Amino acid sequence: MTDLVRQELTRQTGVLVVKVGTRVLTAADGQLDEQRIASLAEQIAEQCDQGRRVVLVSSGAVGAGMSRLGLSRRPREVAQMQAVAAVGQTRLIECYDRVFRQHGRHAGQVLLTAEDLHERGRYLNVRNTIRALLEMKIVPIVNENDTVAVDELVASFGDNDRLAALVATALRAPLLLILSDVDGLLDRDPSDPAATVIPTVLDCDSVRELVRDRANKLSKGGMQSKLNAAKIVTSAGENCVIASGRRPNVIRDVMAGETVGTLFLCEGRKSLSTRKRWLGFSSQPSGTLWLDTGACAAVAHQGTSLLAAGIAKCEGEFSQGDVVSLCDADGREIGRGLTNYAAEQVRQIMGLRSEQIEEVLGQSPYSAVVHCDNMQIYS
Repeated sequence: MTDLVRQELTRQTGVLVVKVGTRVLTAADGQLDEQRIASLAEQIAEQCDQGRRVVLVSSGAVGAGMSRLGLSRRPREVAQMQAVAAVGQTRLIECYDRVFRQHGRHAGQVLLTAEDLHERGRYLNVRNTIRALLEMKIVPIVNENDTVAVDELVASFGDNDRLAALVATALRAPLLLILSDVDGLLDRDPSDPAATVIPTVLDCDSVRELVRDRANKLSKGGMQSKLNAAKIVTSAGENCVIASGRRPNVIRDVMAGETVGTLFLCEGRKSLSTRKRWLGFSSQPSGTLWLDTGACAAVAHQGTSLLAAGIAKCEGEFSQGDVVSLCDADGREIGRGLTNYAAEQVRQIMGLRSEQIEEVLGQSPYSAVVHCDNMQIYS
């Protein structure tokens, strides 16, 4: 069944980001399902032939490496897992390039770490490289660089759902399509026979209580991570669909406006600028500023700058120009911004009126600690 909202959305989608999960790409025995990969490539090639530019964010490197090396369990040691990913990534990209060449296109490998999207210059380089690949009619195959990403060093995205969301927001793609082994977001526990797919969600936060994840030996993501990815995309002014990658012709059906999976609609706000997207979602905070109730209300609902008087607590060590997290009294992050003052200076002036800053620091170069132009508020 077609849906007029979906039809209009897909009609306006010139750039499509498709994320495919490990459990879609592998068969029951853990081996790569090359038949499914070929089907996905055929559908993506069709979208390209219709004038759309498609980016594929693909998991599966570790799973592909496990199958090639004959392993039945995901390695626990970081170095071993990275070695398995190195073996699997070569097999994965070879498979993609082979099937895309059957449709007159090439696959281009793009391996990223979180740092590549955290640092502003590298963020722009990533975006420009992917755009260049698209202009050359090459299908970018994006994956986390598992051979160098290490969680302890805050260099890992955590899962490819978030990576896909960040790529989609960087490219200003109107639609992110997340393909998993589930049909969409269910209205109750998946074990309940009466559970049905929710066709449309207007507010990601309103459905979080429905999410229950289970551990899996191959993949890291789950419905929680997919919901987080949808939240990033919809907060930036775009849309997201979560659907089953095991469904035949799923990409064709979604792009035809069929009621497939769950559609998460943008939250009604205007599309964010590229700089605000980077600041709000890709950057990693170097410290945290806790705001009092009045400051929270002012920056969140009135769009004002953050003044020193509204800061109740300062955590971390950061320099002028670094990204800081802005939290309310309960520790909930309400946004991020670029600080005009270093952490040591903030601790000296927090709680003071702007006219008192010079008395304490000997100078007052900025009236605001975080200017509203350098701030992205989530709610």
